[in-house]
Amino acid sequence: MKFNQSNIKKAKKYLDKNYCIGVPTETVYGLAANAYSNQAVQKIYKLKKRPKSNPLIVHYYGINDLKKDCLFNKNFLKLYKKFSPGPITYILNLTKNSKISKIVTNKKNNLAVRFPKHKIFRKLLRKLDYPLAAPSANISSKLSAVQSSDIKEDFGNKIKYILDGGKSNIGLESTIIDLRKKPKILRLGGLETSKIKKILSTKIRISINPKKQIAPGQSKLHYSPGIPLKMNFKKILRKNIKKSIINEAYVFIKRKKNNHSNFFYLSKKGDLREAAKNLYTCLRKIKNRGYKQIYVEKIPNFGLGKAINDRLIKASKY
Repeated sequence: MKFNQSNIKKAKKYLDKNYCIGVPTETVYGLAANAYSNQAVQKIYKLKKRPKSNPLIVHYYGINDLKKDCLFNKNFLKLYKKFSPGPITYILNLTKNSKISKIVTNKKNNLAVRFPKHKIFRKLLRKLDYPLAAPSANISSKLSAVQSSDIKEDFGNKIKYILDGGKSNIGLESTIIDLRKKPKILRLGGLETSKIKKILSTKIRISINPKKQIAPGQSKLHYSPGIPLKMNFKKILRKNIKKSIINEAYVFIKRKKNNHSNFFYLSKKGDLREAAKNLYTCLRKIKNRGYKQIYVEKIPNFGLGKAINDRLIKASKY
């Protein structure tokens, strides 16, 4: 679908009627609905089969739109100025008069907020009188969608409309940081933690597997292709590789000279940004081709590699 202004109008029409629609972001596609409407937000949970205890991220066009819903602090203002719009989500305290649906927050007094960078999504947000709750457009615990065809594959005609914005540029969900007290990373994602530390000039605790779930992506099983996945395999390029079990797929960070039909590559030369962008597409392709097990070679654990490994660890809990 090619973008034009009529697509924005159509998306707005469905949202105004409290429907859920698919929207493009630079991270992954979202399943969006009016964050002020209980009726609309309930549809998100029902479609995704998402536990009500798992809060939603709410998307705003800019900081002025957020004033009526959240309280600001110095760390938020520093990070917003540097990284927003972009792949970072902030946990902030709600204002007393916020209209955000209590279903979004699981009746808590804090909210996960993001300012997406995708041009089409921003044009849509600018046309609305309300922010959009928009978790990843997938069935809960399964692979996120990075293109409109992924949403169609997962939901069929259950979603009224998909605003097509091409393939997501980053391919991993946003980094989530709790700013209510001392800064704390709750989910690794599209913005590297080292860049956040540099701006705040302080140590930042990483708490991605807490006992109580206060942000998306913290459940033990997540980002799963629906088949067993094992990480960090080593010696696979043996002479009898052609005799390897036909049901097994092997994922490499960069392309190998010896190629086989069950070899899949995240990038050409081992580039972590390219690998992140291709991760979900690669795992989805393997599942759709009928393989019964996935082996992933060791991914460098720095930069975006940390976020990739976080996704693979949670996917391996299948």
